Parts: sequence; structure tokens; C-alpha cells
Amino acid sequence: MKKSLVTLFALMLALSLALAGCSSSKSGKGGDDKVDPNNVMIYGRGGDSVALDPAVVTDGESFIVTEQIYEPLVNYAKDSMEIVPGLAKKWDISKDGLTYTFELREGVKFHDGEKFNADAVVKNFDRWAQSKDGEKFAYYGSMFGGFEGDPGHVIKDVKADGDYKVVFTLSKPQAPFLKNIAMSPFAIASPKSFDGDKLSKNPVGTGPFKFKSWKQNDTIVLEKNSDYWDKDLPKLDGVTFKVIKDNSSRLNALTKGEIDLMDGLNPSDMKSVSGNSKLQLFERPSMNVGYLGFNVEKAPFDKKEVRQAISHLIDKQAIIDNFYEGTAEPAKNPMPPSIAGYNDDIQDYEYDEAKAKELLKSVGLEKGFTMDLWAMPVSRPYMPNGQKVAEAIQAKLAKVNIKANIVTFEWGTYLEKVQKGEAPMFMLGWTGDNGDADNFLYTLLDKDTIDSNNYSRYKNEDVHKLLLEAQTTADEDKRAELYKQAQVIIHEDAPWVPLVHSKPQLAGASKIKGFVPHPTGSQSFADTYFK
Repeated sequence: MKKSLVTLFALMLALSLALAGCSSSKSGKGGDDKVDPNNVMIYGRGGDSVALDPAVVTDGESFIVTEQIYEPLVNYAKDSMEIVPGLAKKWDISKDGLTYTFELREGVKFHDGEKFNADAVVKNFDRWAQSKDGEKFAYYGSMFGGFEGDPGHVIKDVKADGDYKVVFTLSKPQAPFLKNIAMSPFAIASPKSFDGDKLSKNPVGTGPFKFKSWKQNDTIVLEKNSDYWDKDLPKLDGVTFKVIKDNSSRLNALTKGEIDLMDGLNPSDMKSVSGNSKLQLFERPSMNVGYLGFNVEKAPFDKKEVRQAISHLIDKQAIIDNFYEGTAEPAKNPMPPSIAGYNDDIQDYEYDEAKAKELLKSVGLEKGFTMDLWAMPVSRPYMPNGQKVAEAIQAKLAKVNIKANIVTFEWGTYLEKVQKGEAPMFMLGWTGDNGDADNFLYTLLDKDTIDSNNYSRYKNEDVHKLLLEAQTTADEDKRAELYKQAQVIIHEDAPWVPLVHSKPQLAGASKIKGFVPHPTGSQSFADTYFK
């Protein structure tokens, strides 16, 4: 009898511990607030995140997750590129444009319980600036002219003035500085987690959702942050990011109710979504470019004539007709028309096989050559089906005896190898981070950003001078003119074939409310909810 009582007690204790564990794992606050599984949004996407430290990634699949976990000092408005308060509630800019003073929100905590304050902001910027690692912190080097000690480095000093005031001193004015620090890579992480690459797998921010688990190439699970500084948010109990690589399979999962929201909708599927009362369409405002890039350091793409020849072999309208169903327009510049400074006077390379052959002959390549064409393995907003587009390009190149072998890798590996300069010719794209021409032209095609975001490894001194002058010019009309001049030179040098500017399509369950697709390609789901 005594043994039975002990056994019964042990079973009851084990059961109570198990229940306590379940309660804790489903709460945003150590078991105080249980998660309602019916209030968790499942987001379907084509590829996994590369890492969950926003400072070390450049891909949208990572940023769509980190946007939920971390927050920057200032934000973009929900539906535009207007700068609004973030972790900083207000700021002041000196007349000479060299000093930015930010007043921070009080009472904000990181997900690990540490206090958010001015010292945390300083430590984040010091981490990036003092690293001198352009490969790891690609965005920092691209947006701020290098790292501490570099001659072009824009941020001279970041200091705390008390617990809740931070002062940035710049070495020279930077017109898009506020736009830059609003970008996803410059969100503030808990300094307690600056241990090697810990943040990449175990992210710790101040955002409306906090990290729970990650099953590689499958799911990332976030739960609500019950200690979030805005007590009215988030409205969801959690967000789960689910990888379903094929666009059609992802739509099928949405139709069956297995997921709630998806990106990468095939344009050809738009009618079926709009005709289904249980679903709804979303269109993300266009602020992107899909492109075919050349590594200008690798033969034969070190010759401008070869790059121009291939530019004449890309039938952009046919690509749009076959793969975009009217949701894109042909691109002729490395930046979209929605960005100030776009040069509409530039005449695109028309599709012309004879002209392409003439250019190839001028450099002794009239018999053609064999090359590798790298194609993206995942659907992206600027290119719903990279493999099919690659095949279309392959067929056109064959008309002038250029044999293109299509190569691809897993998404993270693909990005890493292209950044290192291993790809001779590659397909990629860019969704603007801050609505400024600098974020396209300087970030992607300036000599300073080789080894970070300038995957073509293109350098031109005249372009460099124009872009640096534009960064330090306060007059927006003068800045626009400088960017237009830079585009003329870039067009002639042809380090890219700009392909399309797309209008990315998303689909969701009809119950989703409060979701507004942002031009940057990612946004917080803090005020998204189910009706």
C-alpha cells in the first residue's frame, strides 16, 4: 500500500511538472500567458533564413523574421518610407548635419530581461564599426563608407549621454543617414548575446515577438513578447515561418488552410486567389530590381563589349510575358523608377542578335564560348521563378554560340559564393532598404562595396566620385542630378543587365487583417490580426 501511494505521488508530480513545462513553453512570459494556437499566423515562404542576426545577412528571407524580433532606433511608416520613431522617441539634427542626438524610450527590455539603454546602442554600433569585417557586416560597410579607421567611414563617434540619450557624430554629412539607420541590419540586439555567432541562431532583440525554435529548412517559431513596450501589441500570439519551396505547393497549402499567408505567388495564380472567397490578394509596392550580373574580374566578362553583347541578347518583354503575367516592367537602370534620381532618358539595350555578334567579334569571340550561369534556387519577390528565367536566357545566348551551363546551390551557399566572387555570371535582385538611390547605386555598384554587396566587383572612379558627392549633398534636386549622371556611366559599362522591376504578389486567408505589405519587402506583424 505504501509503495502504491509513493508511485501515485510520483506520477502526479511528474504530470504536474509536464503540464508546467507545456505552459511555460507556450507563453510569452514564463507561463503567465498561454498561447492560443488559433491565434498563431503561419507564413509560407520559398526558402529558409540564412541567419537571424540582421547585421550579418543581406537576404529577405532572414529579414522577414528578424523584423519581428529586433527594432532599430527609427522606423519606416507602415505603408511608406517616411521616418517615424522606433526605439528612439525623438531626435535632433545639428545645422551642419554632423550631429544626431536621439532620445530613447524608457522601460524597454530585451527578450533576455536586460534593459535597453544608450549603452546598448553604443555597443551595437561599436560591434559593427570596430569589426573591420566587410564580408561579415556587409551592410554596415556599404551604408557607412567602411569601418572605423577607414578614410571614408561616415560615423566618427557614437556616445551615450546618460542612460537614454545617444549622440552620433559624423565625419561628413550623409544625406540618407536617418533612412540608413532605419534599415533592418541596424536593429539593436542585446549586448549580452554578442558571443561569436550566437545571435545568428538565438536572436535576442526588443521586438514584439521573441524567438522560440528553428528547425532548419522547415520552420522558425516565434511567440509573442508579453513584455513588449507597446502594451497593445502584438495582436497575434505568435508567428511560424514555414518553408515550402514550390510556389504552387505553397498556394495549395494556403487553400487547404495549412498556412495563413504566403509570398512568391505565381502571377498565373492570381485569378484563382481573387476568385476564392476564403482568400485575398496582396500586392507589395514595387521598389526592386531583378538583374543578371557579371563578375567583371573574370574573363571574358572583364571586357565591356562582352557584357554589352549579352545585354543585347536578353528579351526582357518576353521574360515578363512568360513569367510575370503583367506584374513587372522592363528595367533599364539598376534602380526602380519609384526612386528619386531615376534617369528615364537612358535608352535600353534593345534585343538585337546582329549587334551582339558584332560586339563579340570585336573582341575575338565570334565563335562564342562556354560559361556558367548561376540561377537562384528560391523564389524571390523580384523573380518568382529564377530557374525558368535562367533557361530563357540560356536559349537566347545559344543563338550566338554562347553555351551557358545553369548552376545553382542552396540559398545561403549561393549568396556566400556570389559575394566571394566565385560566380562568373549570376542572377540576383535587390529590394530597396530605405527608398534612397544611394541604397541601390552606392550599395550595389560602388568600388567601396566590393566584398560586401557589390557582387559584380565593379569599380569606376567617376561613378565613385559622383556617388560620394551625392551622399554629402543636402539639396535633393542636386543629389538626383548626380545619380542620373552615375547611371549614364553604369549603363555604358554594363556590369549588370537590369531585367525587371516587379510588383510582388502575396496571398492570404480572408481572416487576415492589419497586414500592409511594405515596399522594403519585410515588415513587422505586430499589428496583424485575425478577424
